[in-house]
Order: sequence, then C-alpha cells, then structure tokens
Amino acid sequence: MVYRLLVPVPEAIQFTVRDTGCGIEGDRIEAMFERFSQVAQDRRGLGLGLYIARSIVEAHGGTIWAESQVGTGSTFHFTLPRATT
Repeated sequence: MVYRLLVPVPEAIQFTVRDTGCGIEGDRIEAMFERFSQVAQDRRGLGLGLYIARSIVEAHGGTIWAESQVGTGSTFHFTLPRATT
C-alpha cells in the first residue's frame, strides 16, 4: 500500500511516499539514487527511476532521500521550494 502525504514546512513542501515492501539495507540507500543502480534481485528495471527522480527534484531546487528497514518497508521523501509571489 502506498500513502502520499503533503507536509508543509516554512520554505518548502515535503512529499512522502511509504510502502510495506521488503525494505532496503541501510548501506544501499544512497547507492539506489545512482544511475543504473538496482537493489532488487529480479533486475526487471534499468536502475534509472530514482536517479531520474533525484535529477528532477534537484533541478527544481529540492532534495530527495529515503529511509528503510529490511522486512518493514521504505519511506521516500522529497521537498520542493514554495513558489514566491
């Protein structure tokens, strides 16, 4: 199950997506945002999804990160700056 939450913070809006999958080992979290990186054993993808997501978020002045526990699932967060008026 995936949950999407919008959490306002003063200078940005934070988005959070959680899953109840198998989780990711802590030493692999940063690596999964690299180009062609895959943490799953099935190798069905190209390893570009999170790399592209990070590139888009950072191009808009935001940040992206993940938290995970093996056997529990993962939580992905990203922020985007608020528009100025």
